[in-house]
Amino acid sequence: MLGIDVPIFAFSHCRDVVIEVSKAGGFGCLGVTYQTPEDLEAELKWIDEHIGGKPYGIDVLLPAKYENLKGKRVTPDDLPKEQEAFMRRVLDEAGIPPLPEAERREMLQKRLDHINMTPQQIEALVEVSLKHPIKTLVSGLGAPSPELRDRLHAKGILIGALAGKAEHARRHKAAGVDFVVAQGMEAGGHTGTITSMLLWPDVVDAVAPLPVLAAGGIGRGRQMAAAMAMGAQGVWCGSIWLGTRESEVVPEVKEKFYAAGFEDTVQTRMRSGKPARLLRSKLSDAWARPDAPPFAPMPLQTMVMAEPHMRVERGKLKEWKYYPVGMVVGQMKSETSVRQVIHDMLNEFLEATEQLTQLVNSD
Repeated sequence: MLGIDVPIFAFSHCRDVVIEVSKAGGFGCLGVTYQTPEDLEAELKWIDEHIGGKPYGIDVLLPAKYENLKGKRVTPDDLPKEQEAFMRRVLDEAGIPPLPEAERREMLQKRLDHINMTPQQIEALVEVSLKHPIKTLVSGLGAPSPELRDRLHAKGILIGALAGKAEHARRHKAAGVDFVVAQGMEAGGHTGTITSMLLWPDVVDAVAPLPVLAAGGIGRGRQMAAAMAMGAQGVWCGSIWLGTRESEVVPEVKEKFYAAGFEDTVQTRMRSGKPARLLRSKLSDAWARPDAPPFAPMPLQTMVMAEPHMRVERGKLKEWKYYPVGMVVGQMKSETSVRQVIHDMLNEFLEATEQLTQLVNSD
């Protein structure tokens, strides 16, 4: 369907990861949620110039439930007061320096302008993307509207959507997507509560004959082989690229990745107002406190976290830093490269499938 050599799909916010995966024979998919239309135009132009004609796509969010901003530009004055005050109190009590008062508003506004999580905001990003040779549009939350679906299909663009339950996958199929990504609870970012081992075959059966990609806890070839054995046509990986040298992740967070175990992630609504798996930190611990307020709706919760994120970044406070990452972080022990990840994954996949073949053929 996509003209790729290996069924490895890479979700990443980093353009370098996207091109390296596609050039290695897989399929890179750029997350655009934190891009302005102007920034996205520059990113896609750069990808077009460096990807060597290989296929790639974009990943967006199309949530069914969200705070309707009605086209309004959100300013620092619009942030939910209760949640904002809680974060300020937590960081002040910890002695984390505030942003420079003279620059705070401008710095925060710039960060808020890069958060695009509602269908209205995504529409502007889709407009930019359609000027480039993207091959897919994948929704990390929700399914496209009939109007967007028809417009994409008219241009020959395939549509994918992530699902954490079989019922969600059925809705995606009814909405006219071309493939479903069955994402188990082990995954990073927005995810449900069903483990990959149970979810993958359930979704495969629910949407057959629609192709299904498996996601959640995949970073090695044996995990890829397990997914394919359960009916998946490929694998969708996100977290495993975060520890590569091409990744956009700052060194302090990478160091936390390499030291983390499988249990050092947590599911929380802290990041966006919807359940997402993150690397545990003192920030995520704060939102689990009894005195924490309710989470704000998407995208306001993400906007609430903009200033705390900047304060922690400026202070280089490793114990406070967090990042969306799956349980596969426990496999990431040192920095590697995108090509090495793919090489190792394919070699282990072949070894695993050969072992299965020998078992099946043995008397």
